[in-house]
Amino acid sequence: MSIVKINVLSVPAEQRETLEKRFASRAGVVESSDGFEWFELLRPVEGTDDYLVYTRWRDEESFQAWMEGPMKSAHQGGGDRPKPASSSAAVWSFEVAQQAAPKSA
Repeated sequence: MSIVKINVLSVPAEQRETLEKRFASRAGVVESSDGFEWFELLRPVEGTDDYLVYTRWRDEESFQAWMEGPMKSAHQGGGDRPKPASSSAAVWSFEVAQQAAPKSA
């Protein structure tokens, strides 16, 4: 079954727009990666400053290939690279144990 990676980004209120614009500017990049299944950027509504970046992958190898290829390239850059919008980050890993989808009518 699939694996899920959730990147937890602590983003101060004044940096939220910056973070969302950066993700929007990279739209379409991850979708072409082998083994990629799903992406969502989840904005906090109340009680936290943490954004969740949810990605689902066919397997750990697919995720690692993304991290060592396109993701690594996207996060490397020249000396004029913009300051991160988040103040901290962590990655949570999960295996999908069960899933459900709406039943068709």
